[in-house]
Amino acid sequence: MSEIKFEEALKKLEKIVSDLESGKFPLEESLKKYEEGVRLVSSCSKILETAQKKVEVLAKKEGAFELKAFDEEELEEK
Repeated sequence: MSEIKFEEALKKLEKIVSDLESGKFPLEESLKKYEEGVRLVSSCSKILETAQKKVEVLAKKEGAFELKAFDEEELEEK
């Protein structure tokens, strides 16, 4: 799969999920859609990992930031 933007991949993935949930496609076509979805998930994951690494590098360069795991509950409390 060629380079795809995150937003485009996510939109395609949402369409595939919707198509599969509808149950309107024959097994072979559903399997092809599923395989494409797996490839898109992999692409999205790689894009997010790259973005995370860039943020970590930027945080380290600034020196004033502490790198720690994201805690959604802590964010909601603030």
